[in-house]
Amino acid sequence: MPSKSIATGLRSEPTEFAVRLSSTPRGARLARRLAEQQLAAWGLPYDSGTARTVALITAELASNAITHGRTPGRDFRLALGLLPHAVRIELTDTCPERLLPNPSPVRAEATGGRGLLIVAAYASRWGCTVRDAYTKTVWAEVRFTEWSNAREGRR
Repeated sequence: MPSKSIATGLRSEPTEFAVRLSSTPRGARLARRLAEQQLAAWGLPYDSGTARTVALITAELASNAITHGRTPGRDFRLALGLLPHAVRIELTDTCPERLLPNPSPVRAEATGGRGLLIVAAYASRWGCTVRDAYTKTVWAEVRFTEWSNAREGRR
């Protein structure tokens, strides 16, 4: 049976999760659901601020992966990592030549273009890494809000 960390109250085993999903809207929806389920398996409640933030960022990055990083017939990869004070989200797609633009304000009437602004606003850190000639990984880290609030005496 997995043990629980005293610092965070989360289960300590296993600390990584990865899955390949189809580069389709269905794959993007599944990425969000799987992220929520994995956090719950690690002991983080569905309704916690951290779980909601991870789900939101996962949805935004998965949407970007299927929209801007899609190569027909190729999947994208969702990976989650449980760090000592944060959850790391990684979405790997097959378009390393399409690096991320810096998030910039969008016009109020625009129907898109807010995804990276949302990621930048909610993630404690985020970025993009190209590890080889075939893929790029967009990652974000979300600190445990419940753990931080408990340390500071807030609830």
